[in-house]
Amino acid sequence: MRLRPALRAAAALIIGLSSVFLASQPASAAAPPFQMPFPCGQAWNGDSDNSSAHVSWEIDFNRGSTAYADLGDTVVAAAAGTVEVSADQGELNGYGNLIVINHGGGYYTYYAHLDKRAVTAGQSVLRGQAIGAVGNTSRSGNAISPHLHFEVRYPDRSQSHIIKSVFNGTTFGYPNSTPTSHNCATQRDPATVCGSGFEMTDSVKLGTAGTVNLLWKGSTSQNCVVTLKMSGVGTATATSAFLEPQGSTRTTDSGNFSEYAGPVVRTAPNCVKWGGSTGGSSYTSPFEHC
Repeated sequence: MRLRPALRAAAALIIGLSSVFLASQPASAAAPPFQMPFPCGQAWNGDSDNSSAHVSWEIDFNRGSTAYADLGDTVVAAAAGTVEVSADQGELNGYGNLIVINHGGGYYTYYAHLDKRAVTAGQSVLRGQAIGAVGNTSRSGNAISPHLHFEVRYPDRSQSHIIKSVFNGTTFGYPNSTPTSHNCATQRDPATVCGSGFEMTDSVKLGTAGTVNLLWKGSTSQNCVVTLKMSGVGTATATSAFLEPQGSTRTTDSGNFSEYAGPVVRTAPNCVKWGGSTGGSSYTSPFEHC
């Protein structure tokens, strides 16, 4: 059956408008190469259906046989990106100390209930960079045990857009699974390098070559600095770490190292200046953490 000229024109207009509309729709962005939010080689039990605030595909992570075994354990970035939130949001939403990383393309990761936050809003981070420590912070009156509440959201930060987590190319085994971290840009956990009782306080990336990390041990009033290489690992190159308590001399560990410089440990009850270098990039802090 033939269309009359007017109908043919109307049909052509509809088809043309449809083509413009469809062409304007953004394609789904490829997901970043997410890894688990823990240092290389660590196995963590993830629980989704018994999450402390179950909504969708979020995961609560624990390891250890006792309720407080995880307190202070290092949390790392699941992928590279920019820190969009680093704040105590306990009274706002119950997340406690929360870090949100924007990975681009509409992908965000959430790290909640942290004991310590080692990065600030606006700071760019590398995949595997230490960003905080496991805790049990929440809103007043919420008695929760230490764990990491982890989420991936796409294509925006709406809570209704929590999606399934994929680590090392494999979807997490919902509702419960115990995967091992392949977040292995560096095979070192800064807290392990510094020793028992140290917890992440601050971390800065050194270009793409590595990170310099400041840790604190409250029981002894000690700081520790370690610079971790994230490129050229296994090949000895110039790398350094230093720590200077205010009013005292600076202690530096510097040389050609294959994995890391440090640990530099000093008793520092007051302000400290700290930093390090690797791969041609360096960082020196002001006196801080007073």
